[in-house]
Amino acid sequence: MHPYGLDEQSSSHHSLSLTIADETAARHAADVDRRGRFPEESLRALGAAGLLGLTVPVELGGRGAGLRAFCAVAEELGRACASSAMVYVMHVSATQAIAAAGSLGGRDALLRSIAKGEHLTTLSLSERGSRSQFWAPVSKLVAGQDGFVTTAAKSWVTSATHADSYVSSAQAPGAGSPLESTIYLARTTSDAIRPQGGFDGLGLRGNDSQPVSIEAYAVGKSDLLTEQGKGADMMLGVILPWFAVGTAAMAHGLCRAAVAATAHHLSSTTFEHSGTALRDLPQLRARLATMSVGTEASRALLGRTLGIMESGAAEAPLFVLSSRKLALETALEVTDLAMKACGGAAFSRHGAAPIERMHRDARAGWVMAPTVDHLDDFIGKALTGLPLF
Repeated sequence: MHPYGLDEQSSSHHSLSLTIADETAARHAADVDRRGRFPEESLRALGAAGLLGLTVPVELGGRGAGLRAFCAVAEELGRACASSAMVYVMHVSATQAIAAAGSLGGRDALLRSIAKGEHLTTLSLSERGSRSQFWAPVSKLVAGQDGFVTTAAKSWVTSATHADSYVSSAQAPGAGSPLESTIYLARTTSDAIRPQGGFDGLGLRGNDSQPVSIEAYAVGKSDLLTEQGKGADMMLGVILPWFAVGTAAMAHGLCRAAVAATAHHLSSTTFEHSGTALRDLPQLRARLATMSVGTEASRALLGRTLGIMESGAAEAPLFVLSSRKLALETALEVTDLAMKACGGAAFSRHGAAPIERMHRDARAGWVMAPTVDHLDDFIGKALTGLPLF
């Protein structure tokens, strides 16, 4: 029984993602990490299989799946190649924003293109001026004769040079505070959108994340995904929940990979002089046990969270934040224990198990907005009846 409570249809999507993860994403993961290149093979396979349109309505050519299938797919991708999973989670989160936009011109045609695997989208919310506080853009929409113009210094846009569109944000015209924002769709074919350089980071090295300069970009009224000043509603009601559970599932994929790699190493590595294996050492077995129990506890919380989200219960935001926090912290603990349990073999990039890569990929989630520090603050506010902002 899957901890995310998959029905028959979701199980079929999950099975499909297993094949892509094992036969494509995992096969190229080391090269993607070593060269810091975009995981093109994984994205092509996901598109060809219809999984880029996993959550697009069936009537628009998509698979019509929900949160449970999304998390199951993201977890398997995270298990095989975290960079592929990161690109996928951003794409689906942005797709959900597009699907929720009643005013976006050509929305259905765009969703059909996404369902066919012909359009990759992503989020472009964080800005240099407000850093990880993505909910507070400092860029502004300036009203013009036929629409609006905006200039922005966006930071760390995943799939920056590969996405066909960005779900972006700016302050509404005449906004009284950064929270009075508007979400709009930016097409990357415009010369006004310029990525600022390649990504050479510690982990998630293939996710093509880089700063993007938006200079005097024309935003038409039909490009708006929300009413003016209502961007925070979409960020908190659509984008953040999907992103949070997706990245939690991705972290669980890393945890599962680390547990499997550690178990294999302990079972297959022997001391020639004594004929015993590493698994015969109780302290190493204890580390593996802690890794496994922590992983399954976090997966169980996410499974419960998905049910609460589907129910529309008032406590859903609290569980969304909690599940992301626990997953990120668990991934750090599990991959750190894997490094310790496997010793020198884990620290080497030439070993059979890529534990060193998993450890670096897990660390990237800690600083990704909302950061764990933000999550702690938000959860505390939610528990004491304070507004998040």
